[in-house]
Amino acid sequence: MRIAAVVRTAAAAAACSVLLTSCGGSGDDGGARDEGGAHKEGRTDARAAESSRRIPDVGDRLQSQLPKNSRQVVAVYGEGRNSADATVVLYTKSDGGKSGAAKSGSGASGPTWKKTRSWPAHNGKKGWTPDHRENDKRSPVGVFTLSDAGGVLADPGARLPYTESAAFQAPHYWPKTHWHDFDHVIAIDYNRAKGTPPNDPTRPQGQRKGGSIWLHMDHGSGTSGCVSLSKSGMRYLLRTLDPKQHPVVVMGDKAALKR
Repeated sequence: MRIAAVVRTAAAAAACSVLLTSCGGSGDDGGARDEGGAHKEGRTDARAAESSRRIPDVGDRLQSQLPKNSRQVVAVYGEGRNSADATVVLYTKSDGGKSGAAKSGSGASGPTWKKTRSWPAHNGKKGWTPDHRENDKRSPVGVFTLSDAGGVLADPGARLPYTESAAFQAPHYWPKTHWHDFDHVIAIDYNRAKGTPPNDPTRPQGQRKGGSIWLHMDHGSGTSGCVSLSKSGMRYLLRTLDPKQHPVVVMGDKAALKR
């Protein structure tokens, strides 16, 4: 009987030992995984916070050209160097802060860029170039300010200075699908005099460098060098882009933007 009791006691002790080892092992392993997961989450949060302080998919070269005081960026992501297809995204800089960073656990602070709206778009029918020339049918790659707007139609409530004029009307020898291209336009400050209507012919760098590069209404295909998007998109930009926020456009094919 005593031998049987000893055996039972030993068996119970062994079972208890296995159970404790299992619980303890699970707790220790789980703790290690939780700690590792927390570290991984922390790194992920930090990377996310860092990336939110930049315009996505724009490399250091162009990122560094964004004015420090700009709080509105229109990013034009061209599909390819020789493609006329693009996407326009409006980013707005929001004030960050340590309190918000503490809540996220990222430890980061400062202003961040938030995607506000996006639209399908078109650019030059032959694609993009870092050295735009008159009539090359390519859109210029770079960072440019946005200062003036206008169009055939009445001001829809633009914050940028807006010039309404029939002089913007597209020639009627163009295809009918293009007749409303310039109902609303926003001048891209490439080789132009700021503070003038978008159709002012002044070209400070000379005629050969081209000009009259605008954001304007889309006709469903490539342009002569401008960027085009929907009427609703244009009207939204006109009502949103604010001179006090120093809006700019960063534009190019995706590969050029990332360089």
